[in-house]
Amino acid sequence: MFLFSLVLGLLFLPEADTLKCECESRTYESCSEKTTECSSQNDRCSAAISVMFEDGTKVYEVNFKGCAMHEVCVDYSFSYGAYRFVEKITCCNGDLCNTEVPDYKLTPNGKKCFTCEKENCMKTLNCEGNENYCFTATKCVENQTLKGCASKLICSYQLNPFPGANFSCCQGDYCNSASSASPALLLLLVPLLISTLFS
Repeated sequence: MFLFSLVLGLLFLPEADTLKCECESRTYESCSEKTTECSSQNDRCSAAISVMFEDGTKVYEVNFKGCAMHEVCVDYSFSYGAYRFVEKITCCNGDLCNTEVPDYKLTPNGKKCFTCEKENCMKTLNCEGNENYCFTATKCVENQTLKGCASKLICSYQLNPFPGANFSCCQGDYCNSASSASPALLLLLVPLLISTLFS
């Protein structure tokens, strides 16, 4: 959950006298004005979108605009079963340059990982975008196991998107094995994800 807190927490750091950016948060009252003055450590304006899909249908979306460090200007996503979570971020250097929220659409990249459907963990999941790793998360909600695709950013820094779970990644098609497990609903995790983002 460090990744979520880092990326979106840095969008709304205290005001200073450097860069001026548009400020927007459609769900949470993080922006008191439509523009914000960035602190000296935040050298970019950013626009971000977080989207969740179930069976290919968008079921959740939040947009953000604000200040950011250039290090967090990286897209990432992960998916398992019927669910996919996408975070897209664009950054720019110039006053009020963050006018447009990025497009969240992804396309298949050819990589394939195992995922679980009920007791069957030999189901194929087609990865999309920059999901170049397979992952396994054990001891998740109700002690269930999840398998799927994830971006390098999540795996390289072991930025576990499932609080309390044992999370591991691997490279290569179907490298996340096919042991028996049960699926968990991402919808059950959303309130926890969002509360961590804005804690």
